[in-house]
Amino acid sequence: MAAKNGAPEANDGGKQLLHLVFGGTLTKLDKVHFDDLSQLDIVGIYPNYAAAYDAWKDAAQRSVDDAHMRYFIVHLHRLLDPEAA
Repeated sequence: MAAKNGAPEANDGGKQLLHLVFGGTLTKLDKVHFDDLSQLDIVGIYPNYAAAYDAWKDAAQRSVDDAHMRYFIVHLHRLLDPEAA
């Protein structure tokens, strides 16, 4: 069972599949190249995709008026354990 924030509860034994949510202003709409890396918005690291998706959606909706602002979800668990399926 998961807590309200999407984190596994202590007695759940659930595996953390860490996800990073971040965004920034792109130089061009057709490429993932950020205008200023020092201005990236690091939204947070989340224990599962569902929690990360909720954070991504919230951040993306707040920046809907800026066409060059994009948010991304990075599957950190795949980087930390590339052998896992």
